[in-house]
Amino acid sequence: MPTVNVRYIVDDVDAAVAFYTEQLGFELVMHPAPSFAAVSLGGVRLYLNAPGAGGGGQSLPDGRTPEPGGWNRILVEVDDLERRVDALHRAGVPTRSAIIHGQGGNQVIVDDPAGNPVELFQPH
Repeated sequence: MPTVNVRYIVDDVDAAVAFYTEQLGFELVMHPAPSFAAVSLGGVRLYLNAPGAGGGGQSLPDGRTPEPGGWNRILVEVDDLERRVDALHRAGVPTRSAIIHGQGGNQVIVDDPAGNPVELFQPH
């Protein structure tokens, strides 16, 4: 079965590595260059790529350039969303909103240091 990975474009790879490992519990897989690193959590590997670096950060022939941000996101399932949000706030990590209570569970979105969204989700 093929592996599925996610790539985020980030302005500062070192800051992104620190955020994902220290705040969200990811493990560092590799950091072979200042412009690239990979972290993992569970079965998901997240590639962190600086714009303009390597194949994943190159501009397209039509001139579009990879950049961070937007609303597409990875979702990290957590056991205690309120506790996790409190810990993030104590660490100075803002959330896009208060905890949102939905039909299937509760969620909040945080931005990594480059502005890429990460949804923290606690199912009912």
